[in-house]
Amino acid sequence: MDAGEPGGAKAITSLELLLDDDAEAAVRREWDALAAAGFSSLAGHAAASNRPHVTLAVRSSPVPHPLSIDAALPLPIELGPPLLFGSGERRVLARAVVPSAALLALHAAVLRAAGEGDDPPHLLPDRWMPHVTLARRLRVVDLPAALALLGPAIEGRGVAVRRWDASTRVVTHVAP
Repeated sequence: MDAGEPGGAKAITSLELLLDDDAEAAVRREWDALAAAGFSSLAGHAAASNRPHVTLAVRSSPVPHPLSIDAALPLPIELGPPLLFGSGERRVLARAVVPSAALLALHAAVLRAAGEGDDPPHLLPDRWMPHVTLARRLRVVDLPAALALLGPAIEGRGVAVRRWDASTRVVTHVAP
């Protein structure tokens, strides 16, 4: 769980869009390439809950379960160019996710279903920065070499929404 990046605040509950098998495998190849080159990568995080995902909501309090999300899945998704979050010597490296109409509708539906909450500003509808995290704590001086390891845009589908409860370390599928 990435606590929604860029602020990295710890969350109790997050709602996350999972990728289809091919898109997930493509992201994992990039994680592995970064790790093999000695860079920070999510490949080293061995927990079963560690999957490539797009964070839709992050709350410091539990999100009700079950949720009823009125959105169509699967939906097309494009993981586009790399982007950086943070400041200073170390940054978070991610792939930007192109915010299609279907993805924006899913985000809005998830926020409606989850109710009022304390999402960080970058997850609010008018400021949402959809992304898939590749590495945390990547040194800025390593950025050119790390970027050379990344492939072209990744086309795929968002296939499911999961709920991650950090207090219990339990993942529950919410939709479909």
